[in-house]
Order: sequence, then structure tokens, then C-alpha cells
Amino acid sequence: MSEFIYVTEEGLQKMKEELDLLRNERPAIARLISEARDKGDLTENAEYSAAKEAQGMLEMKIARLEDQVARSRIIDSSRINTKTVQILNRVRIRNRANGTVMEYQLVPETEANLKEGKIAATSPIAQGIMGKKVGDVVQVRVPAGIIPFEIEEISI
Repeated sequence: MSEFIYVTEEGLQKMKEELDLLRNERPAIARLISEARDKGDLTENAEYSAAKEAQGMLEMKIARLEDQVARSRIIDSSRINTKTVQILNRVRIRNRANGTVMEYQLVPETEANLKEGKIAATSPIAQGIMGKKVGDVVQVRVPAGIIPFEIEEISI
């Protein structure tokens, strides 16, 4: 996987903080393994098996995050404009089928959070409106079918 991951400075900082937390869990798991090993026969020791599994999961998460941090590239927010929809823009769109108005910020996939109104730039809606201008009507294919959206506003 040599593909870059585009993130905001805030998103990269969150990944680094999570990586630090996970790395700090290593000694506790090593202690659990050691304590379980001291209890005797490892072939029938459920505590040992659980601790080894936890260690494997932790190391997998650490490796995944290390890879993401290494491949991360910070998006230069000074180059963002509001002429067309692009990553980091806030976009207000109206569903022309039912009149519902929604506002989203297009963010890197690692920072998507629907509760905060942040959708991944790789999502079907974001892909459908990317590069479009205010007033454009686009047909976006979503799992429920094709929905017509009108772009009402683009902001930073």
C-alpha cells in the first residue's frame, strides 16, 4: 500500500495520539502474558491464550496506524477555494426529490463522522458533487438508488 492518505493537521494529530496510547498498552499486555505463563501448562491456560490474542490485536492496530501515519500527507487548507466543491469544503445540498437540505464537510476518509456532519470524500455523495459549482444539479448513485442533488452553497 503505497497510496497516500490525505488528512488535515488535526486528523494526523489524532492518529499520532491514538498510536501513542496503543504503544503504551504494550507493557500491560506483556505483564498479563507473563502472569498467565507463571500459572503452568500453557496448552490449557485460557488466560494465556486471551492475553496472546489481545497482544496480537494490539500489534495489528499499531501496525495499521503506523502505516497510515507514514502514508499521510497534510492537505494545504490555504489552497482550498469555494468555486467548486473540493475536499475540506462545507457544502449545502438540497435533495430535489424531497426538498431535504443537508450540509456536509468533505473530509479524508479517516476523519469522517456523520454525527459531526463530516463525510468522507470517497463516499458516493461526495464523489457525485466533487468538482461541481453552486447551482449545479447532479445525479448521485447511492445504495437506495439515484438521487438528484442541487448544490446550494460552498464554503470553507
